[in-house]
Amino acid sequence: MILTKKKLNRRALLRGAGAALALPLLDAMIPAGVAAAKSPIRLGWVYVPNGVIPAGWLPKTEGTGFEMMPTMQPLEPFRDQLLVLSNLTHGNARSLGDGGGDHARAGASYLTGVHPHKTEGADIRAAVSADQIAAQTLGASTQFSSLELGIDEPYFAGGCDAGYSCAYTNTLSWRGPTTPNPVEINPRAVFERLFGDEETTDAAARLARMREQRSILDCVFADVSRSRSGLGTRDKAKLEEYLEAIRDIERRIQNAEKQSATAIPVMQRPLGIPDLFEDHVKLMSDLMVIAFQTDMTRVITFMMQREGSNRAFPEIDVPEGCHIPTHHMNDPEKIAKARRIDEFRLKNFVYLVKRMNETQDGDGTLLDHTLLLYGGCIRDGNSHSHDDLPTALLGGRATGIKGGRHIRYKADTPMTNLWVTMLDKAGVPVDHLGDSTGGLDQLAGV
Repeated sequence: MILTKKKLNRRALLRGAGAALALPLLDAMIPAGVAAAKSPIRLGWVYVPNGVIPAGWLPKTEGTGFEMMPTMQPLEPFRDQLLVLSNLTHGNARSLGDGGGDHARAGASYLTGVHPHKTEGADIRAAVSADQIAAQTLGASTQFSSLELGIDEPYFAGGCDAGYSCAYTNTLSWRGPTTPNPVEINPRAVFERLFGDEETTDAAARLARMREQRSILDCVFADVSRSRSGLGTRDKAKLEEYLEAIRDIERRIQNAEKQSATAIPVMQRPLGIPDLFEDHVKLMSDLMVIAFQTDMTRVITFMMQREGSNRAFPEIDVPEGCHIPTHHMNDPEKIAKARRIDEFRLKNFVYLVKRMNETQDGDGTLLDHTLLLYGGCIRDGNSHSHDDLPTALLGGRATGIKGGRHIRYKADTPMTNLWVTMLDKAGVPVDHLGDSTGGLDQLAGV
């Protein structure tokens, strides 16, 4: 690819040795005489399971100037881009006569707004999820209509929660009422999907390149060299920063593969998955940033853990599994452990927020052009309630979102009303989603 003084196509790729590398938005892609490029709006949902300790999360006052509670404290630097929303509810995640299974219903109803059919068999049923409604429209302009990412190993077969299929707990995304989208947890697989061989699906060729540990940047080196000569100073700096980010991701994936190969038998663990939760989340976060930055997709769901997960966190002194202390029965020691988990997850989410806020995108940052939602479908793991759910919305300045506020809505306001509003602001207006009764007001201020 040779760059000239002409406007560079937004879909321009660097190519070489069977690899293709998408580019971020550069000044060279903006027509002459145009002050700034208009960036698309992206949608991101980051999901946390098993509820939170409400006393550590929910602000005591409404409006501006609210006190950040301990769990939310890491978001203080982004206060002016943060909306804390309370009293949003998923009524269809409640039992409604089906007995136990709150974790399964939480996962299945979160983005669909419907009550899933209780079964451990093949006759699963929910509805098209909000992310896939967005993907149907926004995906027409991107290489991937959506990405479904996660951390915990997903299981779709059999039962995982009181008579409910594992499909309900292991994904948020539903392409159709009977078609859940699988979650990808392997950073290597995500990386190769974004930057790997475009012209062949030959697994042997990809494996050979991986064994050589040949960098994607090495494959496109000649095209990168030509590109630099045709760019302005600001574009060169942006390109160098972007390429270094890719190189860093590759390096970390390779290190994770080496560690995994020596720690346990390869047959029992996919390549490229870091041992530590924090390392895993950071890798996936960096991949999300690049996927958005290069406009390879505009819709991402990320399950920081699957619903009902009992992953241990020895690094924060919770070796018994994270699900256990959420059933605290008012035991102070268990509550303290549950709050450490809440704070740890939020801290890891803040890494993603920070990266998006640092990434220039058109006339602002990636965060300005993204509606990024952090939350879950269980309020408190001790009660398994689905009302007043933990919900934080960040970014979206380009859509008119006004942050720095805690908005308390009327009790039992459907969470799906928020999805309707987010879709509308991303240019995907819908009349109805699940149990929605309309959109949410006040997001753009009063």
